[in-house]
Amino acid sequence: MSYKMFTAMVTPYNVDLQVNLDKAGELAQYLIERGSDGIVVSGTTGESPVLSKSEKLQLFSQVKAVVGDKAEVWAGTGSYNTQETIELSQEAEKLGMDGLLLVVPYYNKPSQEGLYQHYKTVAASVSIPIMLYNIPSRTGVNMLPETVARLAELENVVALKESTGLMDQMSALKNILPDKMAIYSGDDSQTLPMLSLGAQGVVSIASHLVGPQIKQMMNAFASGDVKGAQLLHNQLFAMFKGLFITTNPIPVKQALNLIGMEVGGVRLPMCSASEGEINQLKQLLASYQLL
Repeated sequence: MSYKMFTAMVTPYNVDLQVNLDKAGELAQYLIERGSDGIVVSGTTGESPVLSKSEKLQLFSQVKAVVGDKAEVWAGTGSYNTQETIELSQEAEKLGMDGLLLVVPYYNKPSQEGLYQHYKTVAASVSIPIMLYNIPSRTGVNMLPETVARLAELENVVALKESTGLMDQMSALKNILPDKMAIYSGDDSQTLPMLSLGAQGVVSIASHLVGPQIKQMMNAFASGDVKGAQLLHNQLFAMFKGLFITTNPIPVKQALNLIGMEVGGVRLPMCSASEGEINQLKQLLASYQLL
Protein backbone atom coordinates (compact mmCIF):
# COMPACT_ATOMS: atom_id res chain seq x y z
CA MET A 1 0.00 0.00 0.00
CA SER A 2 1.26 3.50 -0.74
CA TYR A 3 0.28 6.33 1.55
CA LYS A 4 -0.40 9.91 0.45
CA MET A 5 1.10 13.04 1.94
CA PHE A 6 -0.87 16.22 1.33
CA THR A 7 0.55 19.51 2.56
CA ALA A 8 -1.85 22.06 4.02
CA MET A 9 0.04 24.96 2.46
CA VAL A 10 0.54 28.33 4.14
CA THR A 11 -0.51 31.44 2.20
CA PRO A 12 2.55 33.59 1.47
CA TYR A 13 2.24 37.35 1.91
CA ASN A 14 4.50 40.21 0.91
CA VAL A 15 5.65 42.89 3.39
CA ASP A 16 2.27 44.63 3.48
CA LEU A 17 0.41 41.33 4.02
CA GLN A 18 -0.97 41.14 0.48
CA VAL A 19 -1.11 37.64 -1.02
CA ASN A 20 2.15 36.85 -2.84
CA LEU A 21 1.00 34.70 -5.76
CA ASP A 22 4.49 34.18 -7.20
CA LYS A 23 5.73 32.87 -3.85
CA ALA A 24 2.66 30.63 -3.56
CA GLY A 25 3.59 28.99 -6.84
CA GLU A 26 7.24 28.68 -5.78
CA LEU A 27 6.26 27.15 -2.43
CA ALA A 28 3.90 24.64 -4.07
CA GLN A 29 6.70 23.56 -6.42
CA TYR A 30 9.11 23.24 -3.47
CA LEU A 31 6.64 21.06 -1.56
CA ILE A 32 6.11 18.71 -4.51
CA GLU A 33 9.87 18.36 -4.97
CA ARG A 34 10.01 17.32 -1.30
CA GLY A 35 7.46 14.53 -1.56
CA SER A 36 3.99 16.10 -1.35
CA ASP A 37 1.44 14.10 -3.36
CA GLY A 38 -1.06 16.92 -3.03
CA ILE A 39 -1.38 20.54 -1.95
CA VAL A 40 -4.32 21.91 0.02
CA VAL A 41 -4.75 25.62 -0.72
CA SER A 42 -6.61 27.95 1.66
CA GLY A 43 -7.22 25.54 4.50
CA THR A 44 -6.85 26.54 8.16
CA THR A 45 -3.07 26.62 7.72
CA GLY A 46 -3.60 28.87 4.69
CA GLU A 47 -5.51 31.35 6.90
CA SER A 48 -8.77 30.82 5.02
CA PRO A 49 -10.91 32.89 7.44
CA VAL A 50 -8.96 36.07 6.59
CA LEU A 51 -8.70 35.59 2.81
CA SER A 52 -11.26 37.19 0.52
CA LYS A 53 -13.10 35.11 -2.07
CA SER A 54 -11.09 36.83 -4.79
CA GLU A 55 -7.78 36.01 -3.06
CA LYS A 56 -8.77 32.37 -2.66
CA LEU A 57 -9.67 32.04 -6.34
CA GLN A 58 -6.37 33.67 -7.38
CA LEU A 59 -4.47 31.23 -5.14
CA PHE A 60 -6.36 28.22 -6.52
CA SER A 61 -5.64 29.32 -10.07
CA GLN A 62 -1.96 30.11 -9.46
CA VAL A 63 -1.13 26.90 -7.61
CA LYS A 64 -2.99 24.73 -10.14
CA ALA A 65 -1.17 26.47 -13.02
CA VAL A 66 2.23 25.80 -11.42
CA VAL A 67 1.52 22.26 -10.21
CA GLY A 68 -0.36 21.03 -13.29
CA ASP A 69 -0.52 17.24 -13.19
CA LYS A 70 2.55 16.78 -10.96
CA ALA A 71 0.38 16.57 -7.84
CA GLU A 72 -3.22 17.01 -6.75
CA VAL A 73 -4.43 20.48 -5.78
CA TRP A 74 -7.36 20.61 -3.36
CA ALA A 75 -9.20 23.82 -2.56
CA GLY A 76 -10.22 24.72 0.97
CA THR A 77 -13.70 26.09 0.30
CA GLY A 78 -15.53 25.22 3.51
CA SER A 79 -17.00 27.83 5.86
CA TYR A 80 -19.85 28.33 8.33
CA ASN A 81 -22.08 29.63 5.52
CA THR A 82 -23.48 26.88 3.29
CA GLN A 83 -24.42 29.21 0.40
CA GLU A 84 -20.98 30.85 0.36
CA THR A 85 -19.37 27.41 0.50
CA ILE A 86 -21.39 26.33 -2.55
CA GLU A 87 -20.46 29.43 -4.53
CA LEU A 88 -16.73 29.14 -3.78
CA SER A 89 -16.77 25.37 -4.40
CA GLN A 90 -18.39 25.82 -7.81
CA GLU A 91 -15.79 28.45 -8.75
CA ALA A 92 -12.99 26.11 -7.62
CA GLU A 93 -14.42 23.33 -9.77
CA LYS A 94 -14.44 25.66 -12.80
CA LEU A 95 -10.75 26.39 -12.17
CA GLY A 96 -9.93 22.68 -12.49
CA MET A 97 -9.18 21.87 -8.88
CA ASP A 98 -8.77 18.16 -8.12
CA GLY A 99 -10.96 18.22 -5.04
CA LEU A 100 -12.42 20.25 -2.19
CA LEU A 101 -11.55 20.27 1.51
CA LEU A 102 -14.69 21.18 3.45
CA VAL A 103 -14.24 21.95 7.13
CA VAL A 104 -17.10 21.36 9.55
CA PRO A 105 -18.99 24.67 9.82
CA TYR A 106 -17.40 26.54 12.70
CA TYR A 107 -18.83 28.90 15.32
CA ASN A 108 -22.52 28.24 14.59
CA LYS A 109 -22.33 24.67 16.01
CA PRO A 110 -24.82 22.76 13.82
CA SER A 111 -26.38 19.49 14.99
CA GLN A 112 -25.33 16.19 13.38
CA GLU A 113 -28.37 16.49 11.10
CA GLY A 114 -27.35 20.06 10.26
CA LEU A 115 -23.87 18.83 9.35
CA TYR A 116 -25.34 16.14 7.12
CA GLN A 117 -27.64 18.59 5.34
CA HIS A 118 -24.81 21.13 4.90
CA TYR A 119 -22.46 18.64 3.27
CA LYS A 120 -25.20 16.96 1.24
CA THR A 121 -26.25 20.33 -0.20
CA VAL A 122 -22.67 21.33 -1.06
CA ALA A 123 -21.87 17.90 -2.54
CA ALA A 124 -24.92 18.11 -4.80
CA SER A 125 -23.70 21.45 -6.19
CA VAL A 126 -20.38 20.12 -7.57
CA SER A 127 -19.07 16.97 -9.21
CA ILE A 128 -15.43 16.93 -8.03
CA PRO A 129 -14.25 14.85 -5.02
CA ILE A 130 -14.84 16.12 -1.50
CA MET A 131 -12.73 15.58 1.62
CA LEU A 132 -14.62 16.22 4.86
CA TYR A 133 -12.58 17.91 7.59
CA ASN A 134 -13.38 17.20 11.23
CA ILE A 135 -11.47 19.38 13.72
CA PRO A 136 -13.55 19.95 16.88
CA SER A 137 -10.83 22.03 18.58
CA ARG A 138 -11.37 24.69 15.89
CA THR A 139 -15.06 24.24 15.07
CA GLY A 140 -16.70 23.45 18.40
CA VAL A 141 -18.45 20.39 16.93
CA ASN A 142 -17.30 16.78 16.56
CA MET A 143 -18.73 15.17 13.43
CA LEU A 144 -19.58 11.67 14.63
CA PRO A 145 -18.70 8.48 12.72
CA GLU A 146 -22.39 7.79 12.03
CA THR A 147 -22.71 11.17 10.28
CA VAL A 148 -19.58 10.52 8.23
CA ALA A 149 -21.00 7.13 7.23
CA ARG A 150 -24.21 8.77 5.99
CA LEU A 151 -22.18 11.27 3.98
CA ALA A 152 -20.02 8.48 2.53
CA GLU A 153 -23.12 7.31 0.67
CA LEU A 154 -22.84 10.44 -1.49
CA GLU A 155 -20.90 9.66 -4.66
CA ASN A 156 -18.34 12.47 -4.54
CA VAL A 157 -17.65 12.35 -0.79
CA VAL A 158 -14.47 10.27 -0.89
CA ALA A 159 -12.25 11.23 2.05
CA LEU A 160 -12.07 12.50 5.61
CA LYS A 161 -9.38 14.59 7.27
CA GLU A 162 -9.76 13.47 10.88
CA SER A 163 -8.28 15.79 13.50
CA THR A 164 -9.87 14.69 16.75
CA GLY A 165 -6.84 12.79 18.03
CA LEU A 166 -9.28 10.14 19.27
CA MET A 167 -8.04 6.71 18.29
CA ASP A 168 -11.30 5.07 19.36
CA GLN A 169 -13.14 7.35 16.94
CA MET A 170 -10.68 6.35 14.22
CA SER A 171 -11.44 2.66 14.92
CA ALA A 172 -15.18 3.36 14.88
CA LEU A 173 -14.83 5.13 11.52
CA LYS A 174 -12.95 2.19 10.00
CA ASN A 175 -15.64 -0.19 11.21
CA ILE A 176 -18.51 1.62 9.50
CA LEU A 177 -17.07 3.44 6.48
CA PRO A 178 -17.00 1.91 2.98
CA ASP A 179 -13.64 1.20 1.34
CA LYS A 180 -13.99 4.19 -0.97
CA MET A 181 -13.62 6.58 2.00
CA ALA A 182 -9.96 7.39 2.60
CA ILE A 183 -9.13 8.70 6.06
CA TYR A 184 -6.21 11.09 6.48
CA SER A 185 -4.57 12.14 9.71
CA GLY A 186 -5.04 15.87 10.26
CA ASP A 187 -2.30 16.02 12.88
CA ASP A 188 1.31 15.08 12.10
CA SER A 189 1.94 13.56 15.53
CA GLN A 190 -1.06 11.23 15.05
CA THR A 191 -0.09 10.00 11.57
CA LEU A 192 1.69 6.77 12.53
CA PRO A 193 -0.95 5.68 15.10
CA MET A 194 -3.67 6.40 12.54
CA LEU A 195 -1.86 4.46 9.80
CA SER A 196 -1.84 1.48 12.13
CA LEU A 197 -5.64 1.78 12.39
CA GLY A 198 -6.18 2.02 8.65
CA ALA A 199 -5.62 5.66 7.62
CA GLN A 200 -4.32 6.27 4.10
CA GLY A 201 -2.00 9.17 4.79
CA VAL A 202 -1.75 12.65 6.25
CA VAL A 203 -2.70 16.24 5.52
CA SER A 204 0.50 17.63 6.97
CA ILE A 205 1.89 20.90 8.26
CA ALA A 206 5.36 19.64 9.18
CA SER A 207 5.88 18.57 5.54
CA HIS A 208 6.75 22.22 4.84
CA LEU A 209 10.00 21.42 6.68
CA VAL A 210 10.48 17.64 6.92
CA GLY A 211 8.44 16.30 4.01
CA PRO A 212 10.97 13.67 2.83
CA GLN A 213 11.28 12.26 6.37
CA ILE A 214 7.49 12.00 6.79
CA LYS A 215 7.28 10.20 3.44
CA GLN A 216 10.10 7.90 4.55
CA MET A 217 8.20 7.09 7.77
CA MET A 218 5.03 6.21 5.86
CA ASN A 219 6.96 4.16 3.29
CA ALA A 220 8.68 2.22 6.08
CA PHE A 221 5.31 1.41 7.63
CA ALA A 222 3.87 0.44 4.24
CA SER A 223 6.73 -2.02 3.65
CA GLY A 224 6.22 -3.66 7.04
CA ASP A 225 9.19 -2.00 8.77
CA VAL A 226 7.18 -0.97 11.83
CA LYS A 227 10.25 -0.45 14.01
CA GLY A 228 11.81 1.79 11.38
CA ALA A 229 8.60 3.79 11.13
CA GLN A 230 8.47 4.13 14.93
CA LEU A 231 12.07 5.35 14.99
CA LEU A 232 11.34 7.99 12.35
CA HIS A 233 8.16 9.07 14.17
CA ASN A 234 10.14 9.50 17.38
CA GLN A 235 12.83 11.49 15.56
CA LEU A 236 10.18 13.77 14.03
CA PHE A 237 8.06 14.13 17.16
CA ALA A 238 9.80 17.30 18.41
CA MET A 239 9.12 18.96 15.05
CA PHE A 240 5.49 17.82 15.03
CA LYS A 241 4.89 19.36 18.46
CA GLY A 242 7.19 22.36 18.03
CA LEU A 243 5.08 23.71 15.19
CA PHE A 244 2.24 24.15 17.70
CA ILE A 245 4.01 26.22 20.37
CA THR A 246 1.43 28.87 19.48
CA THR A 247 -1.56 28.97 17.13
CA ASN A 248 -1.05 27.39 13.70
CA PRO A 249 0.12 28.71 11.21
CA ILE A 250 2.21 31.26 13.15
CA PRO A 251 5.08 28.80 13.96
CA VAL A 252 5.31 27.16 10.52
CA LYS A 253 5.36 30.52 8.73
CA GLN A 254 8.04 31.79 11.12
CA ALA A 255 10.05 28.59 10.59
CA LEU A 256 9.85 28.94 6.80
CA ASN A 257 11.02 32.54 7.06
CA LEU A 258 13.94 31.44 9.24
CA ILE A 259 15.11 28.87 6.66
CA GLY A 260 14.94 31.46 3.88
CA MET A 261 11.58 30.59 2.30
CA GLU A 262 10.08 34.06 2.77
CA VAL A 263 6.33 33.62 3.26
CA GLY A 264 5.69 36.77 5.29
CA GLY A 265 3.71 37.24 8.46
CA VAL A 266 0.14 36.47 9.47
CA ARG A 267 -2.97 38.64 9.29
CA LEU A 268 -4.84 39.82 12.34
CA PRO A 269 -6.43 38.58 14.53
CA MET A 270 -3.31 36.37 14.61
CA CYS A 271 -0.03 38.10 15.34
CA SER A 272 3.68 37.39 14.98
CA ALA A 273 5.55 34.89 17.13
CA SER A 274 7.13 36.32 20.28
CA GLU A 275 10.89 36.62 20.70
CA GLY A 276 10.85 33.59 23.00
CA GLU A 277 8.88 31.54 20.48
CA ILE A 278 11.24 32.56 17.67
CA ASN A 279 14.20 31.41 19.77
CA GLN A 280 12.48 28.07 20.40
CA LEU A 281 11.89 27.67 16.68
CA LYS A 282 15.53 28.50 15.91
CA GLN A 283 16.67 25.79 18.33
CA LEU A 284 14.18 23.33 16.83
CA LEU A 285 15.30 24.00 13.25
CA ALA A 286 18.96 23.78 14.24
CA SER A 287 18.32 20.36 15.86
CA TYR A 288 17.06 19.13 12.45
CA GLN A 289 20.04 20.72 10.60
CA LEU A 290 17.62 23.14 8.89
CA LEU A 291 19.49 26.26 10.03
